[in-house]
Amino acid sequence: MKAALLQLNVGDDPAANLVQTSALLGAAVDAGAQFVLSPEVTNCISTRRDRQQEVLQDEASDITLAGLRAQAAARGIWLLIGSLAVKTDDADGRFANRQFLIGPDGDIRARYDKIHMFDVQIGEGETYRESAGYRPGTRAVVADMPGFRLGMATCYDMRFGHLSRALVQAGAQVLVYPSAFSPVTGAAHWHSLLRARAIESGAWVLAPAQTGTHPATSGSQRSTYGHSLVVDPWGDVVVDAGAEPGFSVFDLDISKVTDARRRIPALENAREFDGP
Repeated sequence: MKAALLQLNVGDDPAANLVQTSALLGAAVDAGAQFVLSPEVTNCISTRRDRQQEVLQDEASDITLAGLRAQAAARGIWLLIGSLAVKTDDADGRFANRQFLIGPDGDIRARYDKIHMFDVQIGEGETYRESAGYRPGTRAVVADMPGFRLGMATCYDMRFGHLSRALVQAGAQVLVYPSAFSPVTGAAHWHSLLRARAIESGAWVLAPAQTGTHPATSGSQRSTYGHSLVVDPWGDVVVDAGAEPGFSVFDLDISKVTDARRRIPALENAREFDGP
């Protein structure tokens, strides 16, 4: 299967972001992609909660979800929307950071709400409290696609190896980590973490990313690391998209999963143990 990662530089205007995403998606399909993946928060990046309350919608009303579902159906492709920030009916008003797998008929085949919230202080003046605006998910998700099973995860989830282990134990041969990664932690850890998840799992790892300094109509601008990455089941980097928006097409050869797991049968060799 030919697949493609979209690398985006979205702002806080979902309508404008949809134009950018749709154009890159169409170009990727024209280049042969049958499975297209977009990054985390494809619809909106904003540092302002009041701006998010103004422009975000619930799932049923979200223009990005509707537009991309229609495009997937029109082009007959599989589409992973890395995530959308969507309103919920939670009493505290927090959003969901929700990933969607869309089939070639435009139907939603699976949903995943990001489990691990990015609540960190990286350094002086760079603090994130994702849980202040987003409620964490509670359920790990795998989904069936033609010829393989997909394990769904998002960004900060990549730091939690027990989640990837649960996904591959449930049959996942491809792990996805759509992201909007901090430039500081990206430079330090992005490649190492994603290669580790691929190596320990004997799985493909696909990580479409946001990149650059993101336009904002209000509030401060946020920056992300880019470098959308594809790592094969042996741990080799197949795609590194660098820092510019665009798309990358590659061959997703599932037979490499069987080969890697045969050579290093770590999943079979894993043992339960007592303690510590």
